Amino acid sequence: MTIAIGNDHAGTEYKFEIIKHLEEKGYNVINFGTDSNASMDYPDAIHPTAEAVETGKATLGVILCGSGNGAQMTANKHQGIRAALCWNNELVALTRQHNDANILTIPARFVSLQQAIGFVDIFLSTEFEGGRHANRVSKISCAG
Repeated sequence: MTIAIGNDHAGTEYKFEIIKHLEEKGYNVINFGTDSNASMDYPDAIHPTAEAVETGKATLGVILCGSGNGAQMTANKHQGIRAALCWNNELVALTRQHNDANILTIPARFVSLQQAIGFVDIFLSTEFEGGRHANRVSKISCAG
């Protein structure tokens, strides 16, 4: 499985550790984020990450910024993306089970590195339940 990852300067440290963790588990990772702590505009990293997931170049994505809000808003501009901002384990599981989220958004300034890595593991191991949720998810996109 290929995972796209994108981040701004607030998520750089976490990104490197998440990439290491994913590669140790056998995932392929495409890094669209900055490798620096120097201030940068998060859309420059998030749009390519979302595009990779939207086009199938990556199966799922992980994005990080300080609060997670800007990254999530940017990713969700893409019609094929359902990016979810999560800050606890239950939200991560539910967004996969009920919303079929395809990008996990992590607020790097509000969770620990250990939590962030745990969120990634939950996100990648939790399946969409389908059923009544599939009808709801099919109504999210604005595309006709």
